[in-house]
Amino acid sequence: MATYSSDSDNDFAPTSKLLGRQRPIHSVLGGGRVADILLWRDARFSAAILIAVAAMWFLFEVVDYTFVTLLCHVSITTMLIVFIWYAGADIFGWTPPSLPKEILQDTTFEDIASILHKKFNNFLSICHFVACGNDAKLFFLAIISLYILSVIGNYISTLNLLFFGLLCVEILPFLYERYEEEVDDVAYKLRRQMRKTGRKFDADFLGKIPRGPGKEKRQT
Repeated sequence: MATYSSDSDNDFAPTSKLLGRQRPIHSVLGGGRVADILLWRDARFSAAILIAVAAMWFLFEVVDYTFVTLLCHVSITTMLIVFIWYAGADIFGWTPPSLPKEILQDTTFEDIASILHKKFNNFLSICHFVACGNDAKLFFLAIISLYILSVIGNYISTLNLLFFGLLCVEILPFLYERYEEEVDDVAYKLRRQMRKTGRKFDADFLGKIPRGPGKEKRQT
């Protein structure tokens, strides 16, 4: 009867973080404005983004708006609001509408372009690093993840998939930070059980497969 040693079950410490994380989740997410939004440090702004994404999904998926039609209707509504606001400014003593100075400055667009350019370059660097096979585990994980995503894409529309992905990005980091200890504990137990199952499968099945003379010599 095969026995399975539990000594190596301590390979994962009970306090180990999910995916081997050593830094706080806020630092992992970049530690900037994006991390604050994903972790709901600014609840109003995060909720506004979530509501906007849900509204866009509702208009495109349920109401069957096209992008051009929606853009035109939003533009018409905005122009009417600005016109009524400007026309009533003198009558009711309102402040006439004006564009914020920050939007009109050239540095604003330069900063946005610089941030997008930096993020895109980092993304390409990571993709190049993985595609070159520098990390075999990450390479096969990326291949498997992309294949699973392609299979899911056959049954779910791109819009629904994008909405679901944005919903997960907006909610999961916040929930993980709030219930970090519970999630890490469940992940630790799951990894330990998978490790035990792998050893059992190796001892009961793979270990009983006849091996060639060369492999037997190396084992002895």
